[in-house]
Amino acid sequence: MGNIIGDFLAAALLSVFLQNFILERALGINILLYASRQKSNVIGFALGLCYITVLSSAATWVLDNFLGEHEYYKMAAPVLYVLVIGIIYTVSLIVIWKFFHKLFRKIRKYVHLTVFNCAVLGALFLNSQIGEDIFSYMGYGFGTAVGFFIAGCLLYIAHERLNSELVPAAFRGMPIMIVYVGILSMALHALSGYVV
Repeated sequence: MGNIIGDFLAAALLSVFLQNFILERALGINILLYASRQKSNVIGFALGLCYITVLSSAATWVLDNFLGEHEYYKMAAPVLYVLVIGIIYTVSLIVIWKFFHKLFRKIRKYVHLTVFNCAVLGALFLNSQIGEDIFSYMGYGFGTAVGFFIAGCLLYIAHERLNSELVPAAFRGMPIMIVYVGILSMALHALSGYVV
């Protein structure tokens, strides 16, 4: 039991701090910039990302385990991963629509942005390279969502200050946010012990 929790936590911490998809690899930054305008959006997007990455990570572990040795699997993996994400998305929406009407009305505008996000697909690809067992796959998916949440909170906090009158008009909005994310990325990269 300790090994299972250890694998899960090690993969989660790796994806949160050392391989944060938003700050280290810039995957999903467009969605995060959109979500960081409101606190509830950051939380909702992080929860949706957690749901989809953990479930799709478990499903892709099954695919990687059973089809990984096939000679054409690496070529077919992107299509299979997108198919897995699409199936989970469709089944989840049908269940929510059928049993939770109020929740469906709340999330229907944003759920596709959360699910079909390059951070989800990036998590699945990195899982296939560094994941060992199903718990490390799921831990990495969970850590991706936590990293998204942390980056979202950092952007939410900075959003109001960076869009103030003190910032030149040419830099307000997206340009200053991109510069801010770049500085955060460099700081995180330096903390992870990058060696040239």
